[in-house]
Amino acid sequence: MDHFAGLDVSVKETSVCIVDDMGKIIGEVKVTSEPEALLAVLKGPGYCFNRIGLEAGPLSQWLFSALADAGLPVICVETRRMQAVLKAHINKTDRNDPRGIVQMMRVGLYRPVHVKTLRSQKLRMLLTHCKLLQSKAIAIENDVRATLRASASRSEWPERTPTRLQRETWKGR
Repeated sequence: MDHFAGLDVSVKETSVCIVDDMGKIIGEVKVTSEPEALLAVLKGPGYCFNRIGLEAGPLSQWLFSALADAGLPVICVETRRMQAVLKAHINKTDRNDPRGIVQMMRVGLYRPVHVKTLRSQKLRMLLTHCKLLQSKAIAIENDVRATLRASASRSEWPERTPTRLQRETWKGR
């Protein structure tokens, strides 16, 4: 028998709802938003998951990676579509959110979102920090030049430092 799970993730707690292929609720539980706690619930005996859905959010990349590495069929779902479907429910509460998510997973009313690998996330972070440091260095250089320009005569103005392309060109000569 196939099972489906819906995860309503918040910063501190994650609500989990598990149903069978007929839509009957097998279990509901709240656990801390840690991969180990979620794996303890989802790796329980007797569960054969077809799909596990969680809404895209701040913790979803981390949880998605951990659950996927554990071999679970986890799917990260687009937030706007999820909100639209959940808003249609009569009683929109924190308790009913995982129920709505799991029913969406069961009947296929979801749009999956691509989740980047942890390696690509780290690379992007490093590139972003390099770009930030470069812009800060240029800003500091411009401030120093402006300060020196205000206190020096025209003949003493500092020249702009060469760009990387200019330095590479000079090295080749």
